[in-house]
Amino acid sequence: MESRPANIIIESNIPFIRGLFEPLACVRYLPPEQITPEAMATADALITRTRTRCDAVLLADSPCRIIASATIGLDHVDRDYCASRSIEVRNAPGCNAPGVAQYVLSSVFTLLPADVDPSQLTLGIVGVGNIGRIVEAWARKLGFRVLLCDPPRAEKEGSEGFVGLDEIAREADIITFHTPLTRDGSHPTFHLASARFFRSLRRRPIVINAARGPVADTEAWIEAIRSGRVSHSVVDCWEGEPAISDQLLQLADIATPHIAGYSREGKIRATRMAAEAVATHFGWPAPKMSESAPDVPEEAITRSAILSSYNPLTDTANLRANPADFERLRNTYNYRPEPSAAHSIGG
Repeated sequence: MESRPANIIIESNIPFIRGLFEPLACVRYLPPEQITPEAMATADALITRTRTRCDAVLLADSPCRIIASATIGLDHVDRDYCASRSIEVRNAPGCNAPGVAQYVLSSVFTLLPADVDPSQLTLGIVGVGNIGRIVEAWARKLGFRVLLCDPPRAEKEGSEGFVGLDEIAREADIITFHTPLTRDGSHPTFHLASARFFRSLRRRPIVINAARGPVADTEAWIEAIRSGRVSHSVVDCWEGEPAISDQLLQLADIATPHIAGYSREGKIRATRMAAEAVATHFGWPAPKMSESAPDVPEEAITRSAILSSYNPLTDTANLRANPADFERLRNTYNYRPEPSAAHSIGG
């Protein structure tokens, strides 16, 4: 047990977390730009999101022994460095999966004609982890034919049920990316949606990036739109964000400030998972949150329920009007509710 209260730094934009640790520790809430080596010099724990790069620069002189990210992705954390310093790293896998599925399918239904039968369309999912599995389950329930591309899973589990990216490019009417961002290893995802990928498209699909910005090559995507290889584009994750491509912003049909997973319930799950990780690390009781995050009921997976629960065109209009305010729009986002039984009334 620590001889002094633990010092915890929490990114101030993380919702639903204030008050959870104050009885147990000294807590400071800081915006990302103030989470500096100087601030970390006395911090035993950090709860953050993706805007804080957690590496030797930040942590070399810090006593920090746990980083809990209230996010799914961990590409902002130098995990090798943290392992070398015995710094525990935790994330929140699956926390925002229903919110991302809501975003993807509401975007698809917003772009498709109202009389289109989903059973006549093929949806290709690239990256079938926690998010991809939810997108798959909802899409199948809605009647889409679904193709799955996930080479790491195919290698581990066997190829049955998986296809290659080339087959997705040939057969899919809708292609949605849900991979982590990796730059090395057997299956790097950096610029997975490359110029070659866009040239190989055969059905003028809707293309969606709700993964990480650099998964798609911005210039190649712009060229694919202009050449007509892509019928519609949905961009939530951008290369270089918050300094995003104005050309892609104007050409995309739906363009949002990295908020695909920003449902209220998803944020509650993420905060709970990060807070529980820190509490477990210090041997404290699990924090008690007053907010709950129920699962999306099966009856809410209808076209009308998804469309009535979220309209991506509103967020698109806001970003187009204020592209320089990318971070503000993201940090002050009014978290939307996930589809519920109430949304399905009349559906």
